[in-house]
Amino acid sequence: MGRNAIQTNDLIMTTILTGKVKTVISTSDPNEVLIQYEDRVTAGNGRKESRQEGKGTVCCEISRILFEKITEVGIPNHYIGMHKENVMRCKTLDIIPIEVVVRNLAAGSIVRQTTIDEGTEFKWPLVEYYLKDDAKDDPLLTQDRIIQMGYNMEAVGEMEIMAREVNLILQKIFDSIGLTLVDFKLEFGYDLGHSIFLADELSPDGMRLWKDGQSFDKDLFRKEQGGMMEAYKYILTQLQSL
Repeated sequence: MGRNAIQTNDLIMTTILTGKVKTVISTSDPNEVLIQYEDRVTAGNGRKESRQEGKGTVCCEISRILFEKITEVGIPNHYIGMHKENVMRCKTLDIIPIEVVVRNLAAGSIVRQTTIDEGTEFKWPLVEYYLKDDAKDDPLLTQDRIIQMGYNMEAVGEMEIMAREVNLILQKIFDSIGLTLVDFKLEFGYDLGHSIFLADELSPDGMRLWKDGQSFDKDLFRKEQGGMMEAYKYILTQLQSL
């Protein structure tokens, strides 16, 4: 058994990927992996990092609730169930190295890189694509670049349709608890049958949420405003009440 292997009863689990805030663990079932949410928080593609006690469990539980809501309406995703409080059972996917960002209001990079004012509401939500590569600072992609990377427009179109559907669902959920969904990031992957599934996580780590104009997301950490865990716990409490 390798150094990173863990044995629980008859199940051997081996760490296969250590990300900035999540760890992916293989199991004896080739169709299933475990995703462990860590207590780390990062910004600037890992250039800024801290540890927040309990963050992994809170983000995992928020993701569980949102994945279950999305599953109810038939959007294919990798969520299977829970293994323990900060570990999720997920379908094995070949992750597409493209981050899909949906923007309902202008914030973050689109404000820094354009003349669009922060808070501008888009009548039709913007869907953007970024290369999933920290070393390259996740650059914005064009459709032509995506095609040259080997992905056809059918796959791009399928990801966009699913992203817009997820946006509608999340907007309704957050509206119901008094939060505005500003923008969020999604990742997708292919299963063994080459079908596209929603992957990664659905938590404030990967989205912007505003309440009365104030951030309730990782921007609190990015901008060193404090209170990030309080905001995360507030979101979880509100979602649990639905």
